[in-house]
Amino acid sequence: MQKGFSLIELMVVVAVIGILAGIAYPNYTDYVMRSKITEATAKLSEKRVQMEQYFQDNRQYANAATPCTTDLSGQNFNFVCNVPDTASYTITATGRGSMTGFVYSVNQLNGKRSVITNVPGWNTDCAGSGWVTTKGGAC
Repeated sequence: MQKGFSLIELMVVVAVIGILAGIAYPNYTDYVMRSKITEATAKLSEKRVQMEQYFQDNRQYANAATPCTTDLSGQNFNFVCNVPDTASYTITATGRGSMTGFVYSVNQLNGKRSVITNVPGWNTDCAGSGWVTTKGGAC
């Protein structure tokens, strides 16, 4: 009576594991990337609300130092708030580290924009029509 596994059986098991890993790993990395994007979209939405609250109190965006500069740090994105005049602003999230190539922004009209460069499978530019949050997703 034979005990253990034959070389053929082990090779079949390794092949099945390799095929499963080949399918699962790209899906996992896309899932991780999508989870990191929520940091940018959530922070941009939060800051937009704070800017609108400031506008309701002061009737202008200029000198909106408090809502526009406080807590703009992020783990995967750098956030910059630009207030060129009293009637407009743009808040931009630029990816860093594994999120390099992702840029999201929102303005006073709730115009959302995604610019994604050098990331295969992602839409490259959605000007004013929304944020791309999934690979191959629409604006």
